[in-house]
Amino acid sequence: MNQTAMDWVDYEVIDAGNKEKLERWNNVILRRPDPVALWPIDDPAAWKSAGAIYHRSNKGGGQWEFKTPIKDYWTISYKDLRFKISPTGFKHTGLFPEQASNWDFIMNTIREAKAEDHSRPIRVLNLFAYTGGATMAAAKAGADEVVHLDASKGINAWARENMELNHLEDRKIRFLVDDALKFIRREQRRGRTYQGILMDPPSYGRGPNGEVWKLEDNIFELISEAQKLLADDALFFIVNLYTTGFPLSTLQQTLERTVVRHHDGYVETGETLLPITAGNAVLPCGLFGRWTPFPPKPHK
Repeated sequence: MNQTAMDWVDYEVIDAGNKEKLERWNNVILRRPDPVALWPIDDPAAWKSAGAIYHRSNKGGGQWEFKTPIKDYWTISYKDLRFKISPTGFKHTGLFPEQASNWDFIMNTIREAKAEDHSRPIRVLNLFAYTGGATMAAAKAGADEVVHLDASKGINAWARENMELNHLEDRKIRFLVDDALKFIRREQRRGRTYQGILMDPPSYGRGPNGEVWKLEDNIFELISEAQKLLADDALFFIVNLYTTGFPLSTLQQTLERTVVRHHDGYVETGETLLPITAGNAVLPCGLFGRWTPFPPKPHK
């Protein structure tokens, strides 16, 4: 079952095609590569509105070409969440807008659980947490503790800025720079558990001490070990994948062979999508897999 982030006001995919996407981030229009937008562009004239264009390099990476003056950073809002946006040298902006579907799910789930039992403790573990979209959603919704783990000190600093933008300094958010699997195993030895776990592992990466991560080699072990940290009253286990070509059925079976074998509940998988204004179409933005102890609700 697919999920589409439909409720954005400050963000919009204006158009996509020719392996690029034209986006509005508040009042800033950016043009960035997107390898899954394989179809041709219908209206090339509309793309001239871009204030900045990211050009890939044949040697890896790339650079921005600024057509109009753009601030080093600005903010956008999603409902009652706020985030810092800044064009980086690796084409990213500090936020994955399609993840708003997961933020909604996390916030609704935590708020419903708290409404049923205000004293119920809810701890959330966010692995490969990036700049903390899900971290802020969980904290804003009332999680008693959120552990935010990423291998990059700079990215964690950005996440702290998002915490301040959301006025969550009084919430218990632990920002950790660590290798995900090593941290999970230490938490197992400490006997720590969580009501919610989510992860957004990259296709390839390195840990803070040079540990090599390759998705297809490590994802089963990572999920298998992480599910051991689910509490008896767990609410969710979410996996997001951006690796092009990774089979949806493989993600489904991985969750069934790990989480479901140890925790009663339901698994749903699907594509994460963004609406494209031009042509009333959608842009594929990766896969999601979600375990919950309750039956899935319909997605937008």
